[in-house]
Amino acid sequence: MRFRPLSTVSLATALAVLIGGLTWSQSAPAQNLKKVRAAYVPAVTWLPVRVAKDKGFFEKNGLDVSLSLIQNLSLLPGTLGKQFDFAASTGPDLLKAVAGGLDVAAVAGQVYETKDNQTTQLVVMADSPIKSVADLKGKVIATPSIGAIIHVSVLHWLKTSGVDPNSVRAVEVPFPNMADQLRAGRIDAAEMIDPFARQMMASGGRTLGDPVLSVGDDVLFPFWIADRSWAEKNQDILKAWIISLEQALDFIKSNPAEARAILADYTKLPPPVVEKIPFPDYRFRLKRADLDVWVKVLQDLGQLPGDISNKKLVVETQ
Repeated sequence: MRFRPLSTVSLATALAVLIGGLTWSQSAPAQNLKKVRAAYVPAVTWLPVRVAKDKGFFEKNGLDVSLSLIQNLSLLPGTLGKQFDFAASTGPDLLKAVAGGLDVAAVAGQVYETKDNQTTQLVVMADSPIKSVADLKGKVIATPSIGAIIHVSVLHWLKTSGVDPNSVRAVEVPFPNMADQLRAGRIDAAEMIDPFARQMMASGGRTLGDPVLSVGDDVLFPFWIADRSWAEKNQDILKAWIISLEQALDFIKSNPAEARAILADYTKLPPPVVEKIPFPDYRFRLKRADLDVWVKVLQDLGQLPGDISNKKLVVETQ
């Protein structure tokens, strides 16, 4: 049988089929990505999720993640399964949501507060007569949110120091405004996080200590939550989420300058400030026992009615 050369039209058709096949095979993985919606706070606490997004770790692990910046963690539990699949949260916020009837659970860790890596401070002016938490009786304390984790920790600290938590008046003040309120004498102490705490202590402030560590050392701080039934049915997504965050953490450790550039981009903080922010103790694999300490704290403060099983609080990856 004699070979007959392809005509121009036939050659073009063959090339189109070949190119079309190549294009399909290259885009197929993208078509198979599982869509995930997540909400986080613009702080160093959540740096790994932005690195995982910006550096392609989520896509590498089969996830198409859309991220939304939010400011108030306490509003997020009710959005799960509707507006978001993953949301930033804390022990008190999760426990109050579950006690209120929401079927949500912790699914991945984020930051642990330790003595060697502190992110939160209770700050007073350097010349303040307040020398310890015991001196706060009758004083005014600025908090980012009454009922949130830092303030709950302060209330616990007061109680264990022999001070009636009800003797202290709390006022809500955004972190960036706390320093001015302290200097003006409108408040006596402020619940601050880095970089605001470090900036204040470098310019006339003094810390009474880390309120979260009053709960214990190596304490689960912020973490990720999801609708519990959704999480139980989507173990593959949970695993991919955690693996992506772990890969992001490896990148942060190996490329701190680039990681800080990403941090500056989403926090809008000046590079000189970002340069001085220490990276928290990031850990992403949760254990049910991690929530026990917060159950006890809220019960001691009378903020958690009845008992809540930690089996309802955490969905562990299998």
